[in-house]
Amino acid sequence: MRFLISGAGVAGLSTAVNLDADGHDVTIVERAEHLGGNAPPIDIRGDALDVADKMGLLGQIRERRIDMTQRVQFIDRDGTVVAELPVDEINDSPDDIEIARDDITNLLRDRLGSSTELRLGESIAELDDGESGVDVRFSSGTVDRYDLVVGADGMHSAVRRLTFGPERLFLHHLGFYTAMARLPGYHPSDRINPMYSFPGHIVGIMSYNKKTLAFFMFRSSWIDYDYHDLAIKKRILADAFAGHHEWRVPELVDAAVQDTHLYFDSESQIKMPGWHNGRVALVGDAAYCASTLSGRGTSLALTGAWFLAKALREHPGDLGQAWEQYERDQRPHVIRHQATAAPGGELLAPATQDEIDTRNRGLAARPADEE
Repeated sequence: MRFLISGAGVAGLSTAVNLDADGHDVTIVERAEHLGGNAPPIDIRGDALDVADKMGLLGQIRERRIDMTQRVQFIDRDGTVVAELPVDEINDSPDDIEIARDDITNLLRDRLGSSTELRLGESIAELDDGESGVDVRFSSGTVDRYDLVVGADGMHSAVRRLTFGPERLFLHHLGFYTAMARLPGYHPSDRINPMYSFPGHIVGIMSYNKKTLAFFMFRSSWIDYDYHDLAIKKRILADAFAGHHEWRVPELVDAAVQDTHLYFDSESQIKMPGWHNGRVALVGDAAYCASTLSGRGTSLALTGAWFLAKALREHPGDLGQAWEQYERDQRPHVIRHQATAAPGGELLAPATQDEIDTRNRGLAARPADEE
């Protein structure tokens, strides 16, 4: 079968690797001109570890394990450490693996077979789902027909919009916004990844491998803006942290404003009653974004891609049965992982100074053997 996958993140690449292994002809289109970007390390947890093992990737993932999150420490306005991040409470188990997003992306890209084509700087403009195939017009103007189309194009999925309806029907805002920017001139003097909280906000530095990012999060109701407009995103971020001159806040905000690849988006989840329509299906954040607050989006992408390919393999002549099995297998993982997002926001960006102080005292009082 001929598959078109929109999106070359973990969900799209994993889906392509699995479908290629089953002998399908796969094309991946990615709107960006390159893979990766200003994104923090990701975590692979629970059943996703088993999937990575079945894909033959677990050993290489373990070799690239990092400890960025374990080195996070909460600091006060002067940069003094006041508490440690409770990593044992965040992880599902000691077996969880943190890895740089670029590393997992490159591992998956290297596993693409000869029957898979990756097109960067290309995206889907129109879809026409018919009985015998899906006619696609691309942003470049070219047209083609595919047996099945998989939308793995993230929280703001164009495939979902074209097939299921506008984003507002499925997006549930969690009350936070997150940004990440490159910090090229920063050279850490120790292993600490410092994070400074003030009411409703957190700002910090994340260093791992040879990469350093400035990290921001703040509480806010929904902001209506064009998420493609970089200048607007920079302005929203700068306004959210304006007037704060403690620690290194101005320096980090300036780095974000100067970054031409700034990441900025809402902390939101995608909740849908179903992830398929005709010959089109969704996987990863496009279908069930859990948000970065959950720390489980990559795990959902890996299990979803695996269950999707498995269902198609086991029901080669019955697409309806395949879609139903995919959703039945993946839905429990989605429900469980999406439920972990709310505590993440309360931990990182408490709403009041009293709540920040209570968090810090509680973490500082934890026995050493619990750290």
